[in-house]
Amino acid sequence: MFDLNGEYTHNVDSKGRIALPAKFRKSLPTDLVVTYDLKKECLYVFDEEGHRDWVASFFEMDGGFDQRSETHLKFRRALKRLAFDVAQDSAGRISIPADMRKTVGIDKEVVLIGNTGYFEIWDKKRLEAEGENDIDLSSFLRD
Repeated sequence: MFDLNGEYTHNVDSKGRIALPAKFRKSLPTDLVVTYDLKKECLYVFDEEGHRDWVASFFEMDGGFDQRSETHLKFRRALKRLAFDVAQDSAGRISIPADMRKTVGIDKEVVLIGNTGYFEIWDKKRLEAEGENDIDLSSFLRD
């Protein structure tokens, strides 16, 4: 698992590729998995193991994935169906499929945000509209 920090603004090129920040490239393997966040507002990018762990985490409250549960099978299928395998090219870029970019509103400018075990790709305008910069971190302090 990797731990990425920071926020980086990049442009999507005419072929749908996004250059990864140098700090991300150093921490990430070549093979990655791109999927949607659950609300389809942004994209999550995992290494392969991180994506498997993320999918498995949805079943932890039920004691783990149960192959005999139709609900589990359908939910896992939905999560896996929405994922797409990508690889970093020699220039440290990843290609994001057009349908994924369209679904989350990615146009030209994107913001990559580091996180623990994955990073997020947001359309810059959409992220600004979400009001992420308006979060009062002091509200999490306890007296």
